[in-house]
Amino acid sequence: MNSPHTDRRPALAGAVLDDLDSRPGSATSLARTVLGAYVRDLGGWIAIADFTELLALLGVPPQNTRTAVTRLKSRGVLRAESRCGRNGYALTEAALAMYSRGDPRIFGFRHMAPGDAWRLMSFGIPESERAARHQLRRRLSSIGCGTVSAGLWIYPEYLAAEAAAIVAALNLDDYVTSFRATDPAVPGTLREAAAQWWDLADLAARHRTFHQRHRDILDHEDTTDQNAFAHFIPVLDEWRIIPYIDPGLPDEMLPPDWPGPASVHLFAEARQRYLEPSRRWVRAFMGQSDRS
Repeated sequence: MNSPHTDRRPALAGAVLDDLDSRPGSATSLARTVLGAYVRDLGGWIAIADFTELLALLGVPPQNTRTAVTRLKSRGVLRAESRCGRNGYALTEAALAMYSRGDPRIFGFRHMAPGDAWRLMSFGIPESERAARHQLRRRLSSIGCGTVSAGLWIYPEYLAAEAAAIVAALNLDDYVTSFRATDPAVPGTLREAAAQWWDLADLAARHRTFHQRHRDILDHEDTTDQNAFAHFIPVLDEWRIIPYIDPGLPDEMLPPDWPGPASVHLFAEARQRYLEPSRRWVRAFMGQSDRS
């Protein structure tokens, strides 16, 4: 028989934890990106007809938009709500909190400086809680935590609040102990240790792929506000995953040819050029729709 705190776990986890499973470029991922960067800017509600038209500009067929909306409703991101006789959807309170948590990561990439503190998390979770244990490991990886051993994780101190929220959402506080650390001693070098604790090869590949795919984004001369929307959304949609899985390790723990700074700079420049014009266009588009 499940304990009371186990029964509450799905609701708590859904309210706190971000869903990063959607493949960038998919209808669901693009929908999430548009909701977070644009619909939230407009008060958190959008008519389904307008949402369908916005995603159509990104190459998403109406049927795929409807499927994406159904998935986002089931994940607690959207709720159906009609306004002024129009059918639409509003962002839930949990979704608004999720997007607010994500803003500093996505738009302000964090990087450890020499001497910055670490956080170590140790846990021994019984077999009766194996599903929660699996979720804990999965979620810690998804926010950039590294694995020292099966029951010991390491991450920058600035990720401590996010990691603690995951533990609390899964009701695993009784099994977890964390420590603040400033001077880890490892066999070999810290660079060798980092290569064992994180999948740096995969992370480097993501940075390189992002840069290669979008390196021409600043060369566009058709700088209308509508084109800014079409240009920026694919960039933001692919980028928003990277700052989560990249913890921002200090330079001395990274390979000499680390590609992170190039992709960080590219996204920062694209944001500077396209985000506000694209938001201006979406506000105008929605205003015209409200008057129609």
